Amino acid sequence: MAAPTKRRIAYIDWMRGFACLLMFQTHCYDAWLGGTARRTEFFRWSQLGGTLPAPLFLLLAGVSVALATDRHWQQGIAAGRIARTTMLRGVEVFGFGILFRMQEFLLGQPKAPWTDLLRVDILNIIGLSIVLLGALIGAASWLVSMGAPSLPDQRDKKQDKSAGNAQSFPLRLRARLAVAATLVACGIVLATPLLWTTWRPRWLPWFLESYVNGVHIYDQPQPWLFPLFPWSAFAFAGLAIGCVLLSPWGRRHELAATGWTAAGGAALYGLGLWLDSRPQSLYAVYDFWHTSPEFFLMRMGVIMALIFLTYAWCRWGAGQWGFSPMIELGRQSLVVYWVHTEFVYGRFSILTKGAQGIARATGGFLIIFTAMTALATFLNRNQGRGLQALAIWRRPARVAAQT
Repeated sequence: MAAPTKRRIAYIDWMRGFACLLMFQTHCYDAWLGGTARRTEFFRWSQLGGTLPAPLFLLLAGVSVALATDRHWQQGIAAGRIARTTMLRGVEVFGFGILFRMQEFLLGQPKAPWTDLLRVDILNIIGLSIVLLGALIGAASWLVSMGAPSLPDQRDKKQDKSAGNAQSFPLRLRARLAVAATLVACGIVLATPLLWTTWRPRWLPWFLESYVNGVHIYDQPQPWLFPLFPWSAFAFAGLAIGCVLLSPWGRRHELAATGWTAAGGAALYGLGLWLDSRPQSLYAVYDFWHTSPEFFLMRMGVIMALIFLTYAWCRWGAGQWGFSPMIELGRQSLVVYWVHTEFVYGRFSILTKGAQGIARATGGFLIIFTAMTALATFLNRNQGRGLQALAIWRRPARVAAQT
């Protein structure tokens, strides 16, 4: 039998912390650089790095759902209850997104328009994506339960003849969940260019259409927002990857599992490059940087390679040598996202926005990184739940179980 899933997996936390680091540098340079500094190669490369944090956060949200689902299976919790718990967690994250927008609206007065309250931001989409992942878990468990009387897996017979279907049910559910999540991710990616252009749901009110394509109050979808298409595809891909990494085989052979993940990522990256080089296109409007399946494949390739590199760094490198800022940040990513935004983009920005050179902006970035690491470390050392501690209606035991 595979060993129980670890309560926390270090390389997943480290990878989430690395996403925080990329997010800090992207936001700091975008908010503070001004004049000629915004026309430098340095600035362009910093913003190119900004194409990874949001996909990383969403993909790791999917991996975290797979981790929580696996842990609940081991505790004997029914799949239907797991699905409901996952969906409630997504609703909670979505609620945090609404609270964040309310804070930004109030602090932005008297200039902030009321429409900012309905802007689709990253927390909103992470929450909705988790809700959709929970729904997929529920659907997959129902399909598997319909076939429960089937013969048990032969491998389970060898391990425990008396276990039979009790052991094969999670295996079947895991496999179907991984396949279903992959198919949903592909469908979202393929539909995105159409829903942003020729198939736009213009009949929806703008605040609902914005969740489809990020149109907000404008005539065209805005690439700086985070609609379900294409962003939720990263969460579904993360669920599929998590099902593989946390499978009994994946837990026994972590190096092989992460290595094959990187190999698959290299294949996806190459496929994206090849498709982008083709003279023909499936879509009437082709936007590589914002809606194309090719860019999605390439970003997925990079992220899947990062999974292996992060695993190797935490196992053989310095990833876990003593104090690790990345792991500390990764365990409090919601808090540091919430807090740093106000000190970079908000009213309490530590530097004058749009008026700094590269040197001063870099100094500000280092201050933000140090301060957020200190905040995350304080919360971790005091077993704080950060912003999640606001959910006072949740029992302490339930809060601890979801850490």
